Amino acid sequence: MHGRGYPGAMPGRSSSSDMSEPQWGPARTFRAGRVPTAHTTSSAARFPADGAADEPPPARPAAAADRFPWQADEEPAAQYGPPHTHRAGRAAAGRDLRKPAYRNDTGNDFPSQLRPAGGPHRGRGRRRRRPLRRGLLVLLLLLLLVAYPTLLATTVMKSVTKTDALAEAGQTGHSRGRVYLVVGSDSRAGANLNDDTPGQRADTIMLLNVPWTGPSTLVSIPRDSYVEIPGHGMRKINAAYALGGPSLLASTVERATGVQVDDYVETGLGGFAGMVDAVGGVELCPDRDMDDKDAGLHVGAGCQQMNGATALAYARARHSDPRGDLGRVERQREVLAAIVHKSATPGTVLNPFSAFPLARSGGEALTVDESTGPVDLARFVLGMRSVTGEDALSMTVPVSNPALSTPHGVAVEWADSADELFAALADSDTDRIRQVAESAN
Repeated sequence: MHGRGYPGAMPGRSSSSDMSEPQWGPARTFRAGRVPTAHTTSSAARFPADGAADEPPPARPAAAADRFPWQADEEPAAQYGPPHTHRAGRAAAGRDLRKPAYRNDTGNDFPSQLRPAGGPHRGRGRRRRRPLRRGLLVLLLLLLLVAYPTLLATTVMKSVTKTDALAEAGQTGHSRGRVYLVVGSDSRAGANLNDDTPGQRADTIMLLNVPWTGPSTLVSIPRDSYVEIPGHGMRKINAAYALGGPSLLASTVERATGVQVDDYVETGLGGFAGMVDAVGGVELCPDRDMDDKDAGLHVGAGCQQMNGATALAYARARHSDPRGDLGRVERQREVLAAIVHKSATPGTVLNPFSAFPLARSGGEALTVDESTGPVDLARFVLGMRSVTGEDALSMTVPVSNPALSTPHGVAVEWADSADELFAALADSDTDRIRQVAESAN
């Protein structure tokens, strides 16, 4: 038999009912975030004095499941090992890291609450918000991509002048792709003095073929070309504009070339100056020094930047060019191509401070057919831009006699290869067009 307080007494057992040694040790508890201090039991506490034998032993702490809800955060220190706590993002010392940490709304760590510490719930919220932001950003970009070009096209279409240019066109000829009749109109200034036709003239006449596939082709028709004008006999082709306006000019071009005209685009040569200034000037390359008093042009040979007034004089000049009207046709084509090329660059189109002034000035200088819409104009601009590259197909109708004597003054006679050129143009046959261009040179 072991006596009371015998040092060799078995833990958890006693030799008599008045045993005073606590069965579970000191009933100290801790809350999360508090570090319980290590305790030692003094000899007086382990071996109570006589007279304390009648004191009941300390009660065993209730299990967590037996406590009231408001006491659920109290646990014996021995159950959780080292009293270190952690929040989201910190590892708890002495705890199995493979087990997730939990915490309640007050920040205390205990397994009775099943809310993960810090992250899974909040992380899912962040992941939900990020796709929503990306979706809104993509939607905004799509709206800009649609709204901005639409607004530019609307600005142009509000400014253009419309005419019934194709009322008598489409009765002859055929074409694959879309063919634009491009006209540059001007007053009688600089006109042939032997020409007795009054009124405004078409100084620039071009056919632009924009096929569904393949490169575009631009063919210039000399304004003094001697052709048959319906109802007026053989005359210079530019007289058709003065005699019957855009409609008679379109039908005359169709009959003379055999190519069906699908769209009509006219610009006043005076509008060239406004468009050139709107794009900040264009680079043009005269092949010789030019001093034309009638046009007000004084430039040297070589590539150079020109403003609106100088570019207009460069397009109008004829008397200082030994090629006469044929040289002027090429320069007008060069100026128009330079305007279109620069106006279609990203630096101009994406800059609203240059795009909208250009759209307004360009629209005010344009006259189109009543059936021409924004898509047709956009296709025209892209087609004109494509004929300014290195592999562009741009040429003048082959001429056999540039000084044909006629009752209406000196005119231009087409070569026999012109028929082959127009047939290839109608078929959008670029290989044949190149062959005709090479043979003409």
